[in-house]
Amino acid sequence: MPTSTFQVSQEAPDSPALDVEKTEVEQVENVLPRTPYQSEEPGPASILNWLQKKNPSPQFLADVAKMNETELDAGKVKHVERKIDLLIMPALAICYMFYYVDKTTLSYAAIFNIKEGLHLGSSDYSWLSSLFYFGWLGWALPTNLLMQKFPLNKYLAFNIFLWGILLMAQAASRNFTELAILRVLSGAAEATADPAFVLITGTWYTRTQQPSRIGYWYLANGFGIALGGLFGYGIGHIKGSLPSWKYEFLIIGALCSVWAIVMAIFIPDSPYFSHWFTPEERLIIVSRKRGDHNSTDTREWKPAQVLEAFIDPKTYLFFLFGFTANVPNGATSNFGTLIVQGFGFDTFQTTLMQIPYGMVIVAFILAAIFINSKLPSGYRTLLMALTNVPTVVGFAMVAWCKGTGPRLAGFWMTGASNATFVLGLSLLSGNVGGQSKKAIASAAIFLGVAIGNIVGPFLFKTSEAPTYYTGVVGCLVSRALEIVVILILRVVFIMSNRRRDRAVAEGRIRYSEQFTELEDITDWKNPAFRYVTVNLITDSCVTVL
Repeated sequence: MPTSTFQVSQEAPDSPALDVEKTEVEQVENVLPRTPYQSEEPGPASILNWLQKKNPSPQFLADVAKMNETELDAGKVKHVERKIDLLIMPALAICYMFYYVDKTTLSYAAIFNIKEGLHLGSSDYSWLSSLFYFGWLGWALPTNLLMQKFPLNKYLAFNIFLWGILLMAQAASRNFTELAILRVLSGAAEATADPAFVLITGTWYTRTQQPSRIGYWYLANGFGIALGGLFGYGIGHIKGSLPSWKYEFLIIGALCSVWAIVMAIFIPDSPYFSHWFTPEERLIIVSRKRGDHNSTDTREWKPAQVLEAFIDPKTYLFFLFGFTANVPNGATSNFGTLIVQGFGFDTFQTTLMQIPYGMVIVAFILAAIFINSKLPSGYRTLLMALTNVPTVVGFAMVAWCKGTGPRLAGFWMTGASNATFVLGLSLLSGNVGGQSKKAIASAAIFLGVAIGNIVGPFLFKTSEAPTYYTGVVGCLVSRALEIVVILILRVVFIMSNRRRDRAVAEGRIRYSEQFTELEDITDWKNPAFRYVTVNLITDSCVTVL
């Protein structure tokens, strides 16, 4: 494999972002592969080793490096990307639909009298809503580490299967304690979801494609809300021997586990070994990402990258983004049906009101994807802030408007924030280099997600039902703070890019035009890396939004 070389002159400042001289690129020598692209895994054979993620073989990496020196055939690239879209996008969309329906099943159980059925106290429902994310919080970091060790799709499918099993088990709960334990376990199993979806998207798609592809599978969030409303309406009319809320858990849990089995069988874990693609197509999948400055997937854990993640301010900004975005999410996911019911609707009308809410979310996400594709480079973070404004206005309408119509319209408008989070996830996948560092950054944002979802339900006081004034205003404030965090991230990205460009222009940093994308290097250590905020052209790379 060709050696990646770059140099930094001695007068370069002692800055982590420019500390390229200390970067070491490992070389694999004297490799005699037994079969094309077969991964050589050291160590004794064992079940654990067999289950672990397989690194791409040295021969595969060498062939990718060779292909990187040639111009790819546009027709072949388009054909490969069409195959990826047909294989990966529907799978992720179905996963995300189940993910959201699974999380919100408790809110439908609430309007089907689970509180009375389990004799829940005044604060028990808020605790059940939050305990889910205690499980998520406790397992967020370990599951991100395990995703780097085990085949990504198989690990995700295993967790989805657990979602279904644990959801069905909740139907057997006889009291608060039993349901609380199952909610914690369910949260732990679902901590894998968002980071896995983002990593899968980053594995198969280029950095410029990631915002739209994340948006496409995130559309299932809106469809999931709409479908959840239809499920709730239909399940509520089942006249069986069990209470309606139990059927919610049983039916949705069973469907979830069945899908997990399908996904484990048919969806590949990585481009390197997929039987859905020819050897040449696998090379094209990786080679077409040559301008992304993201390394190939590896299971090696690098402590230096972990340390860099913890001293990088962006890690903490990602955490704050996840937190401020999900204080309202934790509230509306569990109290949304109760808020709508408080507008004067009966149980079945409330379930149907979720259908237009889901469609509003779909419309906002599609609009954000389209606008992002048409805007000049450098406007993505501004678009994120802009899409959050209708959410702030919506919560204000719920809190202070009079009459059912304006308050319901305001509630539907709060769905605009889903478009903000879609664009935010693409910032994470495209603005962190190095597999270990990316795992920590991903854990940070989703730790924020978990803590935000824990805090959110406790803003809604039973004594304030059905208006929940404190909770609604708290959601408004959190969304406004989210806009501030987004704008700070924008400033950090722009300043980092300008500092690197200035160093190149002044000759304090130099690197080869043949800089390869195959080494596992962080964004700080990679001199060609540019953050996705502006369109930059240097002497060896072009980064386009």
